[in-house]
Amino acid sequence: MDHSRIDDFIRDLVARSTPQCTAWNMEKIREGKQASWNYIDGCMLTALTEMSRITGEKGYFAFVRSCVDHFVGEDGQIRTLEPEKANLDDINEGRVLFALYDATGEEKYRLAADTLHRQLEHQPRTFEGNFWHKAIYPNQVWLDGIYMAQPFQALYATHFGGGDCSDTVRQIRTVRQRMRDEKTGLYYHGYDASRAAFWADPETGCSQNFWLRSLGWFAVALADLLEIVPAEQGREELAEIFTGLMASVSRYADPETGLYCQVPDQIGREGNYLETSGSAMMAYAMLKGARLGVLGQEYAAKGQKTFSGIVEKYLRFTENGLNLGGICLVAGLGPENNRRRDGSYAYYISEPVVENDAKGVAPFVLAYTEIKRLTA
Repeated sequence: MDHSRIDDFIRDLVARSTPQCTAWNMEKIREGKQASWNYIDGCMLTALTEMSRITGEKGYFAFVRSCVDHFVGEDGQIRTLEPEKANLDDINEGRVLFALYDATGEEKYRLAADTLHRQLEHQPRTFEGNFWHKAIYPNQVWLDGIYMAQPFQALYATHFGGGDCSDTVRQIRTVRQRMRDEKTGLYYHGYDASRAAFWADPETGCSQNFWLRSLGWFAVALADLLEIVPAEQGREELAEIFTGLMASVSRYADPETGLYCQVPDQIGREGNYLETSGSAMMAYAMLKGARLGVLGQEYAAKGQKTFSGIVEKYLRFTENGLNLGGICLVAGLGPENNRRRDGSYAYYISEPVVENDAKGVAPFVLAYTEIKRLTA
């Protein structure tokens, strides 16, 4: 497909969006909910910030700013934020505050970053020192949460906190120790340090399967942190964890398309499917890792193949424009009153598959920015 159509697809999504209703937040659209400060829009705003940086198109950055300004007051308070829920997802949208502050110098963006950092300062932790994923998930660490919180925490440290990223590195080190499967080199979706959750293995505390998008969140977090964490603050350790993960994941790529399965280690099992969001995350991580010199150039080729596979398999031109399909809408673990979300294979393949949701579109756009860097 002509890449100019991808640019048109992104522009069209922005044109059809407002801060009150974004065209890519399928969860809000399906449930008829009002706009809020949330990680789904945050993912897309991060991607649009990168598009603005790569293309020079001011409209992307203007839209990011309008969305943030819809929620952030002059005093740095964030409308709809509920810090008492201790939800790491809510930290993610704060990543764009640093780019806005750097570009404008407006104090409200720094104050809003302070607001989110205070939430992290009060975030409950496991006995090992890792953030709980949410207050409703006591003692639980999810790979998703590494992406939601740690790049923000590292950006805050390097912008306003004296540059100390040691807590971020320690938390990821614990994930490596507790959540990595030695046989496959893959990481389990979740870990309960108390072993109390119904989905947790009573001995390891881990959930029972690998979920592609959670692995993707972890991979993207590591790739981004390699650009943020200073060398003397543990970057080399993060690079080692990242290269190991990429080597392990790449073994599970579909040889024809370069995509990865919803449950990546169970290729060919009935109901399993090639999934867009996690595949796009792996493409982005591999392309960026190669650009940064952390991965060999063969990973740039792998990332390009995955990106092209997504375009060929799931990007479709219709009378209404382009649609990106193959996106798992959502998946999680528990809580106690939702035992369907038990981390089983049957559960992961049962969640809805949708088009144009930001959890797939945003990493696709991020991977596209890396493709643009290669062809610039």
